[in-house]
Amino acid sequence: MFGDFGSFKIVDKINKFSSKKKHQFNSKIVLCIPNTLIYFFNNKLKSKHISLGAQNCHHHQNSGPFTGSVNSSMLKEAGANFIILGHSENRREGETNILIGKKIKSALNKKLNIIFCIGETSKEKKQGKTFSILRKQIRGSLEKKLNLNKIIIAYEPVWSIGTNKIPKIKDLKNSIRFIKNDFKKSFNTKTYPKVLYGGSVNSKNISQFSSINEIDGFLVGGASQSYKKFIDIIKNYYK
Repeated sequence: MFGDFGSFKIVDKINKFSSKKKHQFNSKIVLCIPNTLIYFFNNKLKSKHISLGAQNCHHHQNSGPFTGSVNSSMLKEAGANFIILGHSENRREGETNILIGKKIKSALNKKLNIIFCIGETSKEKKQGKTFSILRKQIRGSLEKKLNLNKIIIAYEPVWSIGTNKIPKIKDLKNSIRFIKNDFKKSFNTKTYPKVLYGGSVNSKNISQFSSINEIDGFLVGGASQSYKKFIDIIKNYYK
């Protein structure tokens, strides 16, 4: 929950950087912004080298008695191409795997690309339940009949978000491998899913992640509030 119309300068700076460096850096940039800014930012971007997305939606796809809610249809019409679903902050507010699954179906029906967040808490990690929690979250929200090619998984250990604590490289490799293997096995897919890492990602620690081939990208949180910090993450990753 950050930003106003003046925050377009952040998007514009990142967009211009991406435009100039598109041949130097093999990156796809997606900025998931508050609903109030999607239409404005989408229209104001002249040369679009980044994609815009939303941060959540209501599970009901059609109009209805859901005062204050915004559904996938509205977001798509406003200009969103991606959407974050299952974020730990929303899970903490009561979102269940079943509800997240309904949102995923609704968003896929509107041809939105899904960034599906999963991750264990500190307590679950200490209890050695990381893999079982990840499996439960994946299988509890996804189905074989869905267009799984439009779903990107974002592994975000809850205990890492906003804490400046990151997993040990070995542990992170094992978690990413587990997610990919279990997903492929569970849904009988021919290819592995794309998996992002999120959780206290910044320009100082990004170089540590560059050695992990299993990671397909990153879900950046607080550092995305500054175009300089965000761009520095990209630069330092490719050093």
